[in-house]
Amino acid sequence: MRIILATSNQGKVKEFQSWIKEYEVEPFSSVMEPFEIEENGTTFKENALIKARAVFEKLEDKSAIVLSDDSGISVPILGGIPGIYSARYAGITASSQENLHKLIQTLKEHHLHSTPAFYTAAIALVCAKGEFCVHGWMYGTAINEARGDNGFGYDPMFIPEGFTQTLGELDESVKKSLSHRARALELAHLMLKSLQ
Repeated sequence: MRIILATSNQGKVKEFQSWIKEYEVEPFSSVMEPFEIEENGTTFKENALIKARAVFEKLEDKSAIVLSDDSGISVPILGGIPGIYSARYAGITASSQENLHKLIQTLKEHHLHSTPAFYTAAIALVCAKGEFCVHGWMYGTAINEARGDNGFGYDPMFIPEGFTQTLGELDESVKKSLSHRARALELAHLMLKSLQ
């Protein structure tokens, strides 16, 4: 089974490849000219489906399955921001570091040292048999400082429930067992098996 990822984010590509080892997994940029996909949905699910659908429509190989995820961090006390805007919180061209520092700054502006937060991952599958979407969540605490160099995105400021270290400090194997994307991928895995 050939799986095309509707992302060119290398961090996500590696994560997907390590989770779905028994399938051939490749980013869409390896099979077509990369193009801009407008994520104008209002939920993680809508945006994941928009990306997967856009890539599937341009695919020549309609026997392939397109997988896409939309994920991010939400801080309830701040009204759920950055939410679906996590990847572009500090601006459309912002780097992960800029997004991270903006959220840390926002917590400081609200005089918050730590506050409940959660990650959401929506994984969409689009193929000739239809469109599907699954979700995974990870709950914990957002802090107003960056700790650790592991992971990417907001990992250095997020402490998962039951831990004292941030995702940026935790070992990769521990993160894998906790991750919102890992939980969604387990469900996606089941869906892939049912589509064989």
